[in-house]
Amino acid sequence: MATTLTMGGENQFDRDEEVKRFDESKIGVKGLIDAGVTSLPRLFIHPPETLADLKPRPVRPDCQSIIIPTIDLSGPRATVVEQVAQAARQLGFFQIVNHGIPVAVLDRTIGAIREFHEQPTEVKARFYRRRDVGSGVSFISNIDLFVSKAASWRDTLQVKLGPTMAELEEIPEVCRNEIVEWNRESKQLGEQLMGLLSEGLGLETDRLKKTTCLEGRVMVGHYYPSCPQPDLTVGLASHTDPGALTVLLQDQIGGLQIKYGDEWLDVKPVHGALVINIADVLQIMSNDEYSSVEHRVLANPSPEPRVAVAVFFNASAREDLYGPFPELVSQEKPAAYRQFTYSDYITRFFTKELDGKSLTNYYKL
Repeated sequence: MATTLTMGGENQFDRDEEVKRFDESKIGVKGLIDAGVTSLPRLFIHPPETLADLKPRPVRPDCQSIIIPTIDLSGPRATVVEQVAQAARQLGFFQIVNHGIPVAVLDRTIGAIREFHEQPTEVKARFYRRRDVGSGVSFISNIDLFVSKAASWRDTLQVKLGPTMAELEEIPEVCRNEIVEWNRESKQLGEQLMGLLSEGLGLETDRLKKTTCLEGRVMVGHYYPSCPQPDLTVGLASHTDPGALTVLLQDQIGGLQIKYGDEWLDVKPVHGALVINIADVLQIMSNDEYSSVEHRVLANPSPEPRVAVAVFFNASAREDLYGPFPELVSQEKPAAYRQFTYSDYITRFFTKELDGKSLTNYYKL
């Protein structure tokens, strides 16, 4: 595998064939590292325009003071609502502390996901499946592998959390207890956040909860091995998230960036904090009050792997219609989006590459 993927010349490279071969090997990016790869296989090298955007450049003076806010959820509710709403409007991202989830639980979750990815290739290969994921559990490398221009340097364990969690025996034993615990804690936190965000829009506390966006939850445990040529690829391409809300637990390696205007800002790890971001459907339901912004993860130059665990909060009522909340539509501010079913939205999301922000534009009036 390593030799085949690294030795093809410019005229010999058949991306479709190499992608197929890589996927069928079921070894993932970590498997390439274990096999001794010291340079990037061609299918991971991104086009020049993407690589040019990765090069560090001086931050514009008007962006130098922009800091991703860290919000203390233990403060007075009115203050917290105001801070959360302001961050959701201006940046679409914020970090939270004193969120009620013990730091020990966060550390155990990161450790368990890392342990899964560092098992022998043949153990992980039993979970490698891109289709037929009726079990609710899959291990893959690059969800958009077959539709992207270039692959990204990461592997992912994905587990369905709700409305019905994957069967326990289907979840890898090495991280089963930690995922069950993380599901319980993150669901409670998600409900709390949706209440704050609803109030921030001037709506009833349970307005977002009623959309079923608390119920359709999916967890992804990303593993970003050390990259031999981090200037030629990315860990996760620029994109916006589907659904309403994302709760992200990241380790201390760093690499997550959000787009602010034309600039990329680092979301620096804070031990014990969680990163929260607004997703596309919530931007639409808020009638553009809240912002779902592009974000990406740089390829990992550190000798240590980067681990991040995200929970996506999606609608479970997939055939219901979604669009701007009627309460937020007026003659002064008409609806910015047409209505759509969540099944239509999610089908479009999974049949395109992670390529910036396009789906909100698709539904725009």
